[in-house]
Amino acid sequence: MSDVSQGPDWWQASDGKWYAPEPQMGSAPAGPQYCTNCGQTVDPAAPVCSSCGVPQMTQSNFCWNCSSGLQPNQVMCTTCGVGLVPAGSRAGQAGQDNKKILAGILGILFGAWGVHKFVLGYTNEGLITLGISIVGGIVTLGIATVVMAIIGIVEGIMYLTKPDEEFYQTYQIGHKGWF
Repeated sequence: MSDVSQGPDWWQASDGKWYAPEPQMGSAPAGPQYCTNCGQTVDPAAPVCSSCGVPQMTQSNFCWNCSSGLQPNQVMCTTCGVGLVPAGSRAGQAGQDNKKILAGILGILFGAWGVHKFVLGYTNEGLITLGISIVGGIVTLGIATVVMAIIGIVEGIMYLTKPDEEFYQTYQIGHKGWF
């Protein structure tokens, strides 16, 4: 990370900072490569670390470029500035765990009952939505249920129109429960 570009492949993020290019799958980095599990030097062509036996780039305990220790969910090494996820993949496990499409469709179809909230793991928000729809719907002769359905539709559309990584970071990592 830098305040100015350090080369042609550096990219500027929305925070105004410049970041090092992410590694390309199949390309060997310049200099030694390190196991992301144990931090020992590894052969870039080897599928697993010869020290610990863990497949390369599957753990995130150490930077593959400089072997600095990392924090959980860290996507950039703060020591050397290299991206920690291969190009084309998403930070963390967004590719496998991203619930964007499911939550978006459920928000549109069943938003009045908060089903999309439960899918994202927002139990409290889901119960609040469900309670307002049922109890509020009885008291207001269905008006509260219609309002919650509209909110569900809006949230579903918001989920589906966000880029995958932004959705993952905002709703699954950041746990933003409402809008």
